[in-house]
Amino acid sequence: MSFRTEPLLLNRKLVGTLIILLWAGAIGLLVRREYFQTSTVRLAEAARTVGPTASYYTIAMGGGPIGYATSTVDTLPDEIRVGDELTVDIEALGSIQRTQMVTEVHLSRGMRLRTFDATVTSPAGEFHATGTVEGDSVLVLEIVTGTNRPQQTRVKLDHPIVLPSLLSLELALGHRLKVGETFTVRMFDPMLLQEQPVEVRILAESTLVVPDSAKLDSTSQQWVPARFDTLKAWKVQQQYGGVGITSWVDEQGRVVSETSPIGFRMQRTAFEIAVQNWRHNRVAARAAAAGAGDVIAATAIASNVDLRPATLAELRVVLRNVDLHGLDLSGGRQRLVGDTLVVRRETGYALSAPPSSRLRGLLTALPLHDTAFAAELASEPLVQADDPRIQSEARQIVGRERRAGPVAELLTHWVYENLKKEITISVPSAVQVLEDRRGDCNEHTVLYVALARALGLPARTAAGLVYLRGQFYYHAWPEVWLGEWVAVDPTLGQYPADASHLRFTVGGLARQVELLRVIGRLGLTVVDTK
Repeated sequence: MSFRTEPLLLNRKLVGTLIILLWAGAIGLLVRREYFQTSTVRLAEAARTVGPTASYYTIAMGGGPIGYATSTVDTLPDEIRVGDELTVDIEALGSIQRTQMVTEVHLSRGMRLRTFDATVTSPAGEFHATGTVEGDSVLVLEIVTGTNRPQQTRVKLDHPIVLPSLLSLELALGHRLKVGETFTVRMFDPMLLQEQPVEVRILAESTLVVPDSAKLDSTSQQWVPARFDTLKAWKVQQQYGGVGITSWVDEQGRVVSETSPIGFRMQRTAFEIAVQNWRHNRVAARAAAAGAGDVIAATAIASNVDLRPATLAELRVVLRNVDLHGLDLSGGRQRLVGDTLVVRRETGYALSAPPSSRLRGLLTALPLHDTAFAAELASEPLVQADDPRIQSEARQIVGRERRAGPVAELLTHWVYENLKKEITISVPSAVQVLEDRRGDCNEHTVLYVALARALGLPARTAAGLVYLRGQFYYHAWPEVWLGEWVAVDPTLGQYPADASHLRFTVGGLARQVELLRVIGRLGLTVVDTK
């Protein structure tokens, strides 16, 4: 099978941090808007201060706009309704893909979450999630991908749910924005299905000028600023999952500007400038997206050594410029010594007899029944190991084979040979990937993990870097339990994966968010190979 290998290396966190930018860019606008609403001593009084608003933003990267965002608040007699829309064009390895996210959140007049609805649409398909809070004890989350049946998950809540929109409930009511103040809040992110601590710091106060209205320039046929509004604003830094986002927020709690870790900029402006210019100048907009730079190429890290990954038994690299705390750098085939990461390729799977413990792992009869691997065997909303279609396909792939090692190898080659390699900006779902038979490393990995778990083989997602043609690219791949955690790569057809796979995180999206804090900063130097 022949194909270009570059498109395999797309990681959705690198295309505008799809979940971070889209979710935080939509519902996250609500974070800051509601978080900084002027409050009085009582919550009911604070809720009454929330009034109807509409804000519009250009989204830029590099030299020009690549999209826009809108955010509205409607106040009704019995609820507050918040709507957000974000549209971006992103270039990845020469292909420009348009991605849109639309969210609607319903709050009580006391700012308690009732329901939310979020849809991500891209050339790869559609992802739709809805959430309903029952009482204050259960969040019912329903996910639909493509044409598949809805999948429902019930999340038990130990306390009233705190979404970004409800962060103000965690503050001492009556506090006003003040330079030097710091707040830490436990925020529940329904896209990650877990709580995360968010630290908010007020860094500075200033007066900013933003376009208040627009006029049509007859020469360029573009909308340009007509009048400006002067407003007081505060510089706010948020730390979320190790990722820092810097914003300027006005007295009404509306974002004035924001910068993401990998260079996306959001700037408030008039509706016509943000939206109309974009809609009526698609050619120029796509040119701007292309001019902003390829996000895959821009985040690649040059290697100081020309490697031959297939021959590597061991690789030693020095990691520079980033805090390594919290990353999954040690364990299994990897160990961290100071700032030096040592990666060894697992051996003995095909060419020689492995050590006894590894041999037992390779020959373990599946399914494996061990509560220690409950998480790595479980079905999840997007890793549908219990879906009949996944289970049927898994059984067909392996036939009568039940030994863990051969099963892992059969799955690796089947996914490699049966999925078309192409860039996809999406939220990957195993069932959807099985139907579409296409995708990048995320799609290959999520399908592999689901198939392995369906057969009772513990599997999990790893993410980090992989070497290809002189550079290290961000990448995702599975690990399976064969007496120890073994890296395999169905995207590149490697069993086991070569030693140039540098694992930084283990787990789903919630853990992969950690990669955002190293993108654009990490440097590495190869110091030894064997």
